[in-house]
Amino acid sequence: MNRENFLVKTAAGISGLLFLPGFVKSQALQTQLKKQTNDPDPLKPEIVKEFVIAGHGGKNGDLDKVKSMLNDYPNIIYGTIDWGSGDFESAIDGAGHMGNKELANYLIESGSRVTLFVLTMLGKTDLVKPVMEAYPRLLNAIGPHGFTMLHHAKAGGKDSEELYQYLQEKGVTKPWVKIK
Repeated sequence: MNRENFLVKTAAGISGLLFLPGFVKSQALQTQLKKQTNDPDPLKPEIVKEFVIAGHGGKNGDLDKVKSMLNDYPNIIYGTIDWGSGDFESAIDGAGHMGNKELANYLIESGSRVTLFVLTMLGKTDLVKPVMEAYPRLLNAIGPHGFTMLHHAKAGGKDSEELYQYLQEKGVTKPWVKIK
């Protein structure tokens, strides 16, 4: 080892030793703060995935499972899964694009974060149309898996017929758009 390498490595080592107590203290403070605030541990991704799948309803999920999981993990209602490339989905999103009104309404009553897509599926014309008028770019917004507002309006059936017509009149033609 030459003199220059020795000096560089020695300086780096000394610097590391100087910062080590601060780092250790920082870690200890974070641990202590977590204990004081009782912050819960993150939910396991496989549990959130199971909940999101249950939120779809039909053959992939059901209301009883959603209720049971909410009982066991109350904050799971806010959980989302990234299926890849930023294709995030929550249980209520699944209920929305599957047209499962019973599950969607239950999740909303339980405190889920509602989306414009779900409100479209539920046929909440009085809520959806003013937002679309105020923010026309949302007409072409895409939800989980690339499903559009038009898809959600169709999934809502009779309750969403007015919104389905409205979206078509506004030029929305695609029920699905590939997520890049």
